Amino acid sequence: MTHLSGYRIMWLMVLFDLPVVEREERRAYTRFRNYLLDRGFAQAQYSVYVRHTTGKEAAEALIHGIEKAVPHDGKVDILLFTDKQYENIVSFRGKANKFHPKNPDQLVLF
Repeated sequence: MTHLSGYRIMWLMVLFDLPVVEREERRAYTRFRNYLLDRGFAQAQYSVYVRHTTGKEAAEALIHGIEKAVPHDGKVDILLFTDKQYENIVSFRGKANKFHPKNPDQLVLF
């Protein structure tokens, strides 16, 4: 059994900017987006998709496939980081997270 380490598990974050003015550009966008979804990526934001892998070798294989799938006029950036780094991501959301529980007041005991 292989030990899964937070330093071995890798995350890929794919950020892309694809033109969608012409009909064929929209089709290329949809094909690329579906390519990512079919390979287990989840949408984090518009044009931002994430996926974890078992290690750097698996991540590099995915990167190689993504490189081949990039539409002609597209721009794609891929960030690669460990699970330990991923757990330090800070996220803010608008009204959905409006309620934040207040920390209890500290009691002073004599």
